[in-house]
Amino acid sequence: MPEGSKNIRTRTDPPFEDIVGVILAGGRSTRYGRNKAFETLGGKTLIGRVVETMTSLFRETILMTNTPSEYEHLGLAMHQDLIKGLGPIGGIYTALKIIQKDAGFFVACDMPFLNRALISHMVSIMQDFDVIVPRMGWKIEALHALYRKRCVAQIEKNINDGIYQVIRVFEHVTVRYVEEEEIRQFDPQFQSFLNINRPQDLRRLENLCLSS
Repeated sequence: MPEGSKNIRTRTDPPFEDIVGVILAGGRSTRYGRNKAFETLGGKTLIGRVVETMTSLFRETILMTNTPSEYEHLGLAMHQDLIKGLGPIGGIYTALKIIQKDAGFFVACDMPFLNRALISHMVSIMQDFDVIVPRMGWKIEALHALYRKRCVAQIEKNINDGIYQVIRVFEHVTVRYVEEEEIRQFDPQFQSFLNINRPQDLRRLENLCLSS
C-alpha cells in the first residue's frame, strides 16, 4: 500500500465523521401489534431502509434497542437504555451519554423515506446550537433531529423531574428550527417524516413507494 494511502477517502465513505448516527428502535409497537421495524416496503424492511441511509451519511451509526437479539443481523453496535420504560427520551439520553462524538443525529427505526440532502443540510447548519430539529407549524419532529452531547444535563434533569416529552427539553437549550419552507427545498412532500403506527399506514406508504 503506498504511503499515506490509508488516509485517502473513497467515494463511498460516509461524509460525516464527527457526528454519530443514532437509530431509535426501543418502541414496543403496541398500536401496531408486532415489530413494525421488520415490515417490508419495496422489498426492504423499514429498518433496513433506515440503516442504509444512516450508514451512508455517518461513519459511526448505532442502534438503541432494549431487544438487541432481534437486530443482531444488522451488524450495528447496539445499546440498551440506561433507564428503561421512558420511551424515546430514554434512548436519546443513553446515546448522548455513551457516544464519544460531540453530537448525534437521531431518527426512528420506521422512517423509510429519510432524505440524505435534508439530513446533510441539518448537519451543515449546526453551528453552536444544541438541537437542530424540523418544525412544520405546530408539529416538531423530535425523532428526526440532531442533539449535542451537552443536552444530557437538561435531559437528565427532566427525567428526574418526571418530564419525559422530548420537546420539553427544547425549553432550556438553544434550538435551531428547520422551518417548512426550508424543508421543502430538499423534501417538498415532507416524506422524511412518514412512519407507521398501524397496518393501514404501511399500505399508504406502499402506495407511495409504487408511485415514486
